[in-house]
Amino acid sequence: MTDAEDVAERVAVTGTPGTGKTTATTLIDGPVVHLNDLIHEEGLWADRDDDRDSLVADLDAVREALGDWSGVVESHLAHHLDADRVAVLRCRPDVLEERLRDRGESEASAAENAESEALDVVLSETVDRHGIENVYEVDATDRTPAEVADEIEAVIAGDRAPSAGDVDFIDYL
Repeated sequence: MTDAEDVAERVAVTGTPGTGKTTATTLIDGPVVHLNDLIHEEGLWADRDDDRDSLVADLDAVREALGDWSGVVESHLAHHLDADRVAVLRCRPDVLEERLRDRGESEASAAENAESEALDVVLSETVDRHGIENVYEVDATDRTPAEVADEIEAVIAGDRAPSAGDVDFIDYL
């Protein structure tokens, strides 16, 4: 049984687009904010990146909209928020690239995200902002969404040791 003191009040679930954040977090217990939906619905963006066909989030506006939040926030931007713990979902770049292409991303976008994943971009940003002691890496490549959700639940409950740098995809490059 988990000690109530070990349970994190605020958990960010982040990772490169296509790692399975949204799918997995729909399966966990408790409140979940799907940040990308919030950004679209509330107009919390500052610009549009036409080259990437995406919105540039206004993170100050996002923080203000969330206020004193608790629960889980998921997005490739979630690691830019204050959180007690951060789960970084990872996926082997070749699998990630295929997932992104399958959901309609351009070849350039899929390749760019696969390269970012190989270079640990989101993981590095997360460790820089939150410290290695608050980061929990989850390799979602060969796990079902339910298994990934179980890993996130373990992060929330304090039933997992922090881990960062355990997953290595540099051979992709």
